[in-house]
Amino acid sequence: MKIYFSCSITGGRDDQQSYTRIVEYLMQRGCVVPTAHLSNVDVINEEKVINPPDVYQRDVDWISSSDALIAEVSTPSHGVGYEIALALSLDKPVLCCFKRGRKVSKMILGNTHPRILVRDYADIDELREILDEFLDKSLLR
Repeated sequence: MKIYFSCSITGGRDDQQSYTRIVEYLMQRGCVVPTAHLSNVDVINEEKVINPPDVYQRDVDWISSSDALIAEVSTPSHGVGYEIALALSLDKPVLCCFKRGRKVSKMILGNTHPRILVRDYADIDELREILDEFLDKSLLR
């Protein structure tokens, strides 16, 4: 299963450790994660050498060819919002997860699209349960 992982880059990296845990868990489950590098501490330096049109096309291609999108939305990001909307427009299942107590856009929280699952989590164990729920149930049509 190919999962596009989406997270904040330029909007802030305070949740980078959560990103790493998500990517590691997805890969342990046997998922292919083309955006695994987004969980790296140095991703800003890695990505700044690629020009914007190339990043855009690369990411659109990855979303289009993925089975689902998982977004960690604890830190607001224009790009993540765009990627979520694109995935839903392509009828891809989407999971938006965020740390309990964080303020999240009402555009995410209020989305009633049948292919989106929005869940908050308190710790890594709860996050793994949410990921399992999404991967095991939400991908089934």
